[in-house]
Amino acid sequence: MSPRTLKIALAVSVALNLFAVTAVTTAMVTRAQVERRIDDDRRAPRENSAFAIVRQLDPQVRQRVRESLRASALAARPDFEQAKAHRREAVAMAASSTYDAARVTALLEQSRAAELRGRARLEADAATLLGTLEPADRTALSQILTRRGRGAARGDGDQAGKRPDKS
Repeated sequence: MSPRTLKIALAVSVALNLFAVTAVTTAMVTRAQVERRIDDDRRAPRENSAFAIVRQLDPQVRQRVRESLRASALAARPDFEQAKAHRREAVAMAASSTYDAARVTALLEQSRAAELRGRARLEADAATLLGTLEPADRTALSQILTRRGRGAARGDGDQAGKRPDKS
């Protein structure tokens, strides 16, 4: 091989190695950023959960608030169970060979109505409870009125399923 060919081969080899190192570095940095975002999404709802907020309250008030929230949740439970049952029935009807669009739509509407009844009960009970608290405790506990369901644990509870932009 001539010296000129060796120089060209060396330059191509260096360029390929630089490209490979840059690609690997970029992949590692991007992966770390994605993992950090996933961890943040998983952690955030739990840090602001109703029970985490209740733990911040004055110990004298904490037990009364817990009992009130628990009683409210138990009272609303049948509505949420009914909503789940209607939704399951709608899914089963949609997957069956005898699909009935009107029935599926009606079941989904019944599911939504039951869920809204349960949510309304929880919110009304929370508003009543907030009225019995001192201003500082009421301010801390007011966060339970944010509209968050079980989807918040997955990161899609707030903003009707829209993910916040964390870039």
